[in-house]
Amino acid sequence: MATVHLRIGDLVWGKLGRYPPWPGKIVSPPKDLKKPRGKKCFFVKFFGTEDHAWIKVEQLKPYHPHKEEMIKINKGKRFQQAVDAVEEFLKKGKGKDQGSRSNSDDKKSTESKGRKAPAKPMKIIEEDDEDPFKGGSSDKELTDSDPEPSSAQRLVAGTVSGFKWESSPASSMEPISKRLKIVEEDTGSTSIQAADSTALNGSITPTDKRIGFLGLGLMGSGVVSNLLKMGHVVTVWNRTAEKCDLFIQEGARLGRTPAEVVSMCEITFSCVSDPKAARDLVLGPSGVLQGIRPGKCYVEMSTIDPETVAELSQVITSRGGRFLEAPVSGSQQLSNEGMLVILAAGERSVYEDCSSCFQAMGKTSFFLGEVGNAARMMLILNMVQGSYMATIAEGLTLAQATGQSQQTFLDILCQGQMASSFVDQKCQNILQGNFKPDYYLKHIQKDLRLAISMGDSVNHPTPMAAAANEVYKRAKALDQSDNDMSAVYRAYIH
Repeated sequence: MATVHLRIGDLVWGKLGRYPPWPGKIVSPPKDLKKPRGKKCFFVKFFGTEDHAWIKVEQLKPYHPHKEEMIKINKGKRFQQAVDAVEEFLKKGKGKDQGSRSNSDDKKSTESKGRKAPAKPMKIIEEDDEDPFKGGSSDKELTDSDPEPSSAQRLVAGTVSGFKWESSPASSMEPISKRLKIVEEDTGSTSIQAADSTALNGSITPTDKRIGFLGLGLMGSGVVSNLLKMGHVVTVWNRTAEKCDLFIQEGARLGRTPAEVVSMCEITFSCVSDPKAARDLVLGPSGVLQGIRPGKCYVEMSTIDPETVAELSQVITSRGGRFLEAPVSGSQQLSNEGMLVILAAGERSVYEDCSSCFQAMGKTSFFLGEVGNAARMMLILNMVQGSYMATIAEGLTLAQATGQSQQTFLDILCQGQMASSFVDQKCQNILQGNFKPDYYLKHIQKDLRLAISMGDSVNHPTPMAAAANEVYKRAKALDQSDNDMSAVYRAYIH
């Protein structure tokens, strides 16, 4: 690969993970932020967002030589806003002679404040090369001179054919201030991996089908946000209409009723709280069923029992509609990050039509066959998770009751075989008394109840789940329903 010469102040296209190339500017990192070891990379501030990232040099391209190609291929609203921000930046004289030369105004600004001018262009090819970010301008200068960031926290995607990039590693976010997020690339792929090998590597090409979404709760809000960010055309509806406002501002369309959304869209997703809500949404006044016509697709994402799923599938298909169940495993945080796990079952062609949507909202999707299988698998997964959470809470409270340090218990737990981000996050929240919902306690109790019922239907014992369910019921009686599932801890201390 040809040697790349870049330096602080250059305008570039940066490729991060599964996101498309995005316009940015090479800047100096904060003084206390170290460059990732063994990585030849630059610190980039992306236009039109609040994102900053260490980007490997092979994932960077000069801005001007590839501008027309990028504009032609990427059509998203946020992408265009980012490009407009670059052009405004250039008009102000802040981006002249970019590419292989530094920004002249940045140099003048640096010199005028008594600091040394940035070094000459650096050849980034050896792992032991000197850190190129030493002695650059401060983050304050970047904030003052760059365009105002939008509320976007992730990038709009689009396929970039004919533009060669190295395969993209995964990304993780580490907040270091309210205005600055550090995105550090690590090993591993961020491509969406589907169980049936229909996954695409790299950027997402949004479907040209109109997408509807019903239900903007903890999970649904994150899903819709990511669908919009990835360039999908989305129409939303929520029982509490005010929740739609934010998404309308972000480019979504508003449907007045579920029936109207379905009639306007080729594929409609729903994500609501329980079987009754799912049934009412379809069968109730101005419900989904009234908007179903031959060929319309309905995707049920709620975590409900297989019997309700089968009933909804039957009524949808009886009107000529196409049905898929696709409950998701995850939390509000994972939903916001587009890292859910999707379990799908039903009509295979609908699953394939939803490919770009599933890539936008999740890291993995599984197709499990006939209708009902996804609901069964989802309930089993949540039964295990809910039981595990109750056991962790029991361990923490037993540690306290026997005079042991709860923090030490957590430290030991996180060094052993049971270590996981789930354990660490939930335990830390408990110790801090933070029960802000990431997954509602009332919903995990509902899932346990449905899983126990499913076990009864096939004469399979579920004593562990039954015991955990009783603890969650006690937590609900203590008014913890609308707190996070980790608030089951309070059932042991009252």
